[in-house]
Amino acid sequence: MHVVWLKRDLRLDDHAPLAEAGRLCEAGGAMIALHLHEPSVWTAPDADATHLAFVDESLDEFERAIEAIGGRLVRRVGEVVDVLAQLDAVESIESVLAHEETGNAITFARDRAVARWCRQRGIAFREWAQNGVLRPNPGRDGWSARWQEFMKRPRHAPPTMLRSPDASTIASNEPGCSSSLGLGPDMRMAHRQCGGASHAAACLNSFLLQRGRDYQRTMGSPVEAWESCSRLSPHLAWGTMSVRRAWQGASRRLGQLGEEVEARAELRAWRGSVRSFMSRLAWHCHFMQKLEDEPAIEHRCMMPCTESLRTGMEPMLAAQRLAAWQEGRTGYPMVDACMRALVQTGWINFRMRAMLVSFASHHLWLDWRTFAPWLGRQFLDYEPGIHYSQVQMQSGTTGINTLRIYSPRKQVEDHDPTGIFIRRWVPELKPVPDEFLAEPALMPGLLQQMVGCRMGEQYPQPIVDHSTAYRSAQKALFALRATPQARAESKAVFRKHGSRKRSASTTRRSRPKSR
Repeated sequence: MHVVWLKRDLRLDDHAPLAEAGRLCEAGGAMIALHLHEPSVWTAPDADATHLAFVDESLDEFERAIEAIGGRLVRRVGEVVDVLAQLDAVESIESVLAHEETGNAITFARDRAVARWCRQRGIAFREWAQNGVLRPNPGRDGWSARWQEFMKRPRHAPPTMLRSPDASTIASNEPGCSSSLGLGPDMRMAHRQCGGASHAAACLNSFLLQRGRDYQRTMGSPVEAWESCSRLSPHLAWGTMSVRRAWQGASRRLGQLGEEVEARAELRAWRGSVRSFMSRLAWHCHFMQKLEDEPAIEHRCMMPCTESLRTGMEPMLAAQRLAAWQEGRTGYPMVDACMRALVQTGWINFRMRAMLVSFASHHLWLDWRTFAPWLGRQFLDYEPGIHYSQVQMQSGTTGINTLRIYSPRKQVEDHDPTGIFIRRWVPELKPVPDEFLAEPALMPGLLQQMVGCRMGEQYPQPIVDHSTAYRSAQKALFALRATPQARAESKAVFRKHGSRKRSASTTRRSRPKSR
């Protein structure tokens, strides 16, 4: 029996282990697809009931599709090595076939344990890359070219015929509901995206053919990004679509749009947006590669000299600040609206994600490790490699990225001046006039009373003063980056993780910028 072990690859298309299982079945072998609800994974601080619900929806669709071609999906609750041992005792396992996963420390240790178990029992364990992340990585020089080459390769076709073993004892047990794994209910069911490969395909098609024309222009807007962004990120994170399929679909669309210099404005907008989307697929894997190359960045700062940067705050004050940020009651409307939208839907656009992390790190001066796992739980598209690389980048602990301290007021002025987004997610601010929406605390007391939105009552006072917090963070960060130790560590980080499309000196020495 051959076991296709499913992790973050819940699809038939472009699935190398399944394609190999198809070839083995044609040669007379038998296979099962195995997916596990692992307690060690789902009780970790970065796991959420919303993630599990998306996965279960995707597995339901996968199960119907694989049964249609003679395969069988076995769904169990348990740790991988234990379940493999149970299966091997019933029907001898010849090979375990899987995709590589760039996950958190728990899944990294688990994958090594599976490889060790297979090796000890003489069972072949084969893994394939699935998204352009290299293992091992020969270095950042030439990484982009290697990634492009991977994206251009033909996709693995779904198998047309599979054979399952006859043993009736190889069956699913009850799928682990979120409550049994300590996760509670999926609180975002009414607002989140649905799982499944068919939803992924529909999402890509609607983006490339209908919704995506203004993607390049509007991706930063919390008002327009909900429609103009691809919204593929949960599907890429949980593997209901491969990055390669998304890239190849965009590449075909770009070819259809042509290259005429004098094309009308609509076509120029489409071409710019599709190219921008394709570049972000590369960035997707670029950031995952960082965790692949250095798993410790889940817990340690990339630049060691920043480890103690945010120590010393009184624990009760830090806890109060963290709670206000998590609950969307900081007194800064754009921050609060973005957080409430994220918590209720599982998604917010990239610029607003960056602003949320910047605010927690720079305005509230919180260590990224105090909020990164919780924030990961809020994202339906939680991808550990991207998550921890980005959180560190926005917190200023990488040493190779421009320091950006986002101004909550400027984000309102630039992206929601009439309050469409803010008034939806922070309804207590509906009566506030547009001119005070960015900073309602500046409203005169009489006006607060007239409109029925008193600061400190209906809406909180700002948790910190922006100007003071900005100057303090800028001073501390820039002073640290100017030290010889920071400069040396920055060079080391760039050699290991930096994009080779930019100048090292430009990246390292940029002064903090207000956004």
